[in-house]
Amino acid sequence: MTLEESNLCSLLLREHFGEVVDRVGTHLIRTGAQPLRMIAHDTGTLLDLVKKALCVLIQHSLAWFRVSRRGQVEYEADCTRVLRLQRYPRYIYTAKTLYGDTGELAVEELLQHGKMSMSRVVRRVADRLTDSMEEGKSMEHSEVANTFTKLVETHFLQRCPLVSEAEKSEGARPQPAPTLQEPTNDMYTLPEVNLAGRGKRRRSVDDTEGESKSKRSRLDPQDTEPALDDGIYWQVNLERFHQHFRDQAIIAAVASKLDQTSSEIVRTMLRMSEVTTTPGAAHTQPLSSNEIFRALPAGYSISKPVLDQYLSLLADDPMEFVGKSGDSGGGMFVINLHKALACLAKAALESVVQERFGSRSARIFRLLLRKRHLEQKQVEDFAMIPAKEAKDMLYTMLSENLVSLQEIPKTPDHAPSRTFYLYTVNPLPTARLLLQRCYKTVANLIKRRHYETKENKRLLDKSQRIEAIIASMQVTGAEETQLAEIEEMITAPERQQLQKLKQDVNKLDSSENQVDETIFLLESYISSTLSPH
Repeated sequence: MTLEESNLCSLLLREHFGEVVDRVGTHLIRTGAQPLRMIAHDTGTLLDLVKKALCVLIQHSLAWFRVSRRGQVEYEADCTRVLRLQRYPRYIYTAKTLYGDTGELAVEELLQHGKMSMSRVVRRVADRLTDSMEEGKSMEHSEVANTFTKLVETHFLQRCPLVSEAEKSEGARPQPAPTLQEPTNDMYTLPEVNLAGRGKRRRSVDDTEGESKSKRSRLDPQDTEPALDDGIYWQVNLERFHQHFRDQAIIAAVASKLDQTSSEIVRTMLRMSEVTTTPGAAHTQPLSSNEIFRALPAGYSISKPVLDQYLSLLADDPMEFVGKSGDSGGGMFVINLHKALACLAKAALESVVQERFGSRSARIFRLLLRKRHLEQKQVEDFAMIPAKEAKDMLYTMLSENLVSLQEIPKTPDHAPSRTFYLYTVNPLPTARLLLQRCYKTVANLIKRRHYETKENKRLLDKSQRIEAIIASMQVTGAEETQLAEIEEMITAPERQQLQKLKQDVNKLDSSENQVDETIFLLESYISSTLSPH
């Protein structure tokens, strides 16, 4: 756990859940597993508040519990999962792209609540969609359930761990904490749910004010009757979303390097093996050219011989994104996921060097990546850069830890005159270094956004009050002249200031998303080097 990761986790927890959860979560991230009373003592927080904060963290899978050897229940935060809070908007946007507004709202509800039952998600999404529809229309529960089913079938949603059956049985010895078991066999099995009904419009405060509980229960019997899937909870499968992001990055790289037809073939291969390939696999399942040909989109008209030529071209390409399966005599093709991630990560490193130090330094960096080890004179010759400039660029990158220097002595005395000095680039340590800088960059962007909002808080509050007044007057049927008078309460300089603030915040948000794309590539590359090949 580095300082940059810890600081970013603290900012994300505070932004999403408030000060108390931030205090408890950051303390667990920095200290490791601790019992409840120790957390309350060390953070100076009331025990009840610590319990509520831990409930929030566990509900959102940001922390977990275990029983120590002494029999105490200890709580530990998951730093990696906390860092994923930054990527929540991207998950929601991806669900919208793949499954429309219904998929977007289903994923959004699960991310907001952490864990929910299918029936509750369906009801809430149907209600929200009904509110956005025209008067007199409503969303069927069955339509929302169909989208939920598709999300489960493609593994974007999965079941939560359940309490073991042995602990549920009567007469079982009480444990300090329940033991949770992953539903390995039925992780993607849908329960039986009564989906009759439509989404209901939310009533205003005036409509529900003074309404008795008995009347409310008669109107909403679903709120009192237990659902058929009670006790079966679902959560968003972040690894599946990451697999989709990785696939999209590979497809985009193939399209930019070769052409659209090649990228469509790679897309088809990835789509065929998206559910059968495990997240840490080095390559996809082997596929024959006949299987790929049958799975190509209906509107894509290429013949079988042309497909075979494209597959041979992809397999012979230096990027090695597509390879031939070694145990099938060469007739089966796979996507080399780890090699593709390494290629994408190296491209990101080259891009950073070019942006920071210029195109000539990027040329040297790229040369070292390909040739592995070179002396300074060789770098000058191969890169065709004057000696003085090449020396300055190498020393600058060496001081930034982007390039390393390896000494190979000819004699045991390590005399400089009898020693080879070879420059090299180690992609993995360089990727780790750049990843930490990306974490720090995101933290700085969040701090800057908070600063800009705080500096203009008075103006933002005034703008919100005026918008609320205008909205209420429009409901009561006010005239245009009255609305114009209210709008003039914000002066022209204040409007310019609000517009500038909006542009600045949008730029900061966009920057966070762009940096997160680099973070995802580097994290995926680093984790692929740790996975067994």
